[in-house]
Amino acid sequence: MIVYASSQKHHLNKNNYDKAVIPKIMTESSLTTAKTTHTQPTSVDVKKTFGLLITLYLAQGLPLGFITQALPAILREYNVSLKMIGWTGVLLAPWALKFLWAPIVDRVYHQKIGQSRSWILPMQFFSAILLCFIAFFNPEKLADFETLRVLFFVLFFLNLCGASHDIATDAFTTRILSDGTYSTGSSAQVIGYRTGLILGGGVFLMVMDYLSWQASFMVLSGFILLNTLPIFIHKEANWQSNQLSTHQTHPVSNTSKKASNTAYGWFKEQFGYFWHNKEMRAWLLVLLTFKITDGLSSGMVKPMMTDMGISLKDIGLWGSVLGSAAALVGAAFAAIIMKHIPRTTALVSFNFLQAITTGFYAVCAYFYEKSKYEPVKQLDNWVIYFANTIEHLAAAMALVAMLSTVMHYARNKQAGSDFTFQVCMLAMLSGNGHIISGYIAEALGYTGLFSLSMLVGLVLLLPILYWHKVQAR
Repeated sequence: MIVYASSQKHHLNKNNYDKAVIPKIMTESSLTTAKTTHTQPTSVDVKKTFGLLITLYLAQGLPLGFITQALPAILREYNVSLKMIGWTGVLLAPWALKFLWAPIVDRVYHQKIGQSRSWILPMQFFSAILLCFIAFFNPEKLADFETLRVLFFVLFFLNLCGASHDIATDAFTTRILSDGTYSTGSSAQVIGYRTGLILGGGVFLMVMDYLSWQASFMVLSGFILLNTLPIFIHKEANWQSNQLSTHQTHPVSNTSKKASNTAYGWFKEQFGYFWHNKEMRAWLLVLLTFKITDGLSSGMVKPMMTDMGISLKDIGLWGSVLGSAAALVGAAFAAIIMKHIPRTTALVSFNFLQAITTGFYAVCAYFYEKSKYEPVKQLDNWVIYFANTIEHLAAAMALVAMLSTVMHYARNKQAGSDFTFQVCMLAMLSGNGHIISGYIAEALGYTGLFSLSMLVGLVLLLPILYWHKVQAR
């Protein structure tokens, strides 16, 4: 039976937020108290839950690892311009826009299969099918615009599946965890996702050195299908019947019902919570600016390594695998540290660290670009590997702090929609940064790009500090 959950149950007009949703904004202690007042939806043990979450985010990381980690290096290896590589940021558009269909994923599902599994299972299957299709492309023709356009089209739909999968998975994660385990849950997200990046990005590049293009993608597709087994055998709880909303609301007025019939009214009904008071508007600004630095820099790291003469195999091992392994360590560090410091402190300090480590790329780029015109010895490859490792570690720490706060702000009954909206805001401007990064790299060189990225990262600490100030009032 297909279930269509009523949207009117979730309606919150602007005047009701402060009274009904949160007393200003819920503190961690009040949120924890509220969650303990309703029946817990599942008794699944924490270790099993942690393992299941890792497999779900691993499934996302596999194809995304290819797109974000392996694809830029492969395209550069086959003489695709930096500008076109920058345009791979468009492929990530579904991740920035997925909040538009998040309410559908939250409310339309097959009751016997489960609210989240109804979307997770088919999305993983379709992802495997699309990877099989990519296996039949000829990589020697990637520099040809028509071939590249078709590949981008298929990869766009692969990201569409991944984004829809992510909505359901984030909802599942937010519902199954309590506030006290959010940092553990966000660690599972980062660990699973980064492991997927290792396999789909770095390991994939290494495998391509031994297997053909076609065989490599068939293996990747098969691994996604294999990774579907844990969620396939998992019995999902009936969230709608077992779980009461943490955020009680007032009855919906006739005026509110009429407003919800318009596009703006629907949007306000779903997401008006995120700009209903000063604190939430400050938080929205943090979401929009948090990953701009990452968007500017991440897409050009692998092309720079390729231009330095580093082989795809070594980029896979020392760039992607080592970098993602460092991210796993960073995620674990962050989870431990955040048990002893406030989330706001973690957001500021970890994001500052990421901005500084982005500057390490600028140092490597400076010596590389200078060596092309002057008799200066180019830095050894281990220096760029070190810079990549440290930056990945810092980025993962910042991401754990961010995801923990995102889960804190997600309302229980609209967990998928709220979590997704916030993650989309993270990707909204960073995707634009990815697109223009190729143009900046060709105009200013790699040194100019990474120096600019570091400066932007330091300036964008200001929205976090402002949010912290507003929240403390």
